[in-house]
Amino acid sequence: MQEIIDDVKRERSNTVRSVERSLDILLCFADAEENRLSLTEIARRVALHKSTVHRLLASLESKGFVRRDETSEMYQLGWCILQLASHVHHAEDIAVLFLPLMTELRDALGETISLYVREGNERIRIQAVEGTQAVRRVANIGHRFPLYIGASGKIFLAYAKDELLQELKESDAFPESFSFEDLTRQVAIIKKQGYAISIQERELGAAAIAVPIFDRKDQVIAALSVSGPVDRYAGNTVDDFALQASSYAKKMTDLITTRHPNIR
Repeated sequence: MQEIIDDVKRERSNTVRSVERSLDILLCFADAEENRLSLTEIARRVALHKSTVHRLLASLESKGFVRRDETSEMYQLGWCILQLASHVHHAEDIAVLFLPLMTELRDALGETISLYVREGNERIRIQAVEGTQAVRRVANIGHRFPLYIGASGKIFLAYAKDELLQELKESDAFPESFSFEDLTRQVAIIKKQGYAISIQERELGAAAIAVPIFDRKDQVIAALSVSGPVDRYAGNTVDDFALQASSYAKKMTDLITTRHPNIR
């Protein structure tokens, strides 16, 4: 009997491992510049042997999650991903709901506008409208970033319960090279002034300003950011960007608290 139980446990463990590896493969495409990857590149990114990756890709392909070009032998996401994604965006999805206001703000400032939500110790860009200027930031939807760096991440820390900061400090995600005391001081200032600014924190030559968007329970549901080249973020420009971003964030808050109260 014990031998049977051990076999079942091993089978479950192997299944979970295969699922995790398959998900890692799919996540590779989130950072693919040309949306296509070779078998060799995927194997390198997930740190697995090519034969293992080939087997997992075959399973994903059979279910429609990836497609393989027979000529180039390059892989890309399959149509099944689009089918699943169509169920994410619905009438009360904030990524869709806030897009018109984000576009208005972009037109007013000329800079790239992004919308982030928090998931655990990370923030995810769920919507973006690229700036109109010749030199602008390119913001890819779906990218994940840590909370401890960047204006939007610190917005979530500033308006979250104190336990989140402590959890972040104690997690493996918080690098030893960062000062937790400095982060705590920054977060306190951000909450007092109502916006966060980052200058070349995550990306050389880039700057961003972020403000909170609240739900009907006065909890931060998202962070709205304005980003662009660092040389355009100085003096009165920062104050003006922060003021206009805050104004639009309030419009978004009003939108979900009065017209779409079911959003959380």
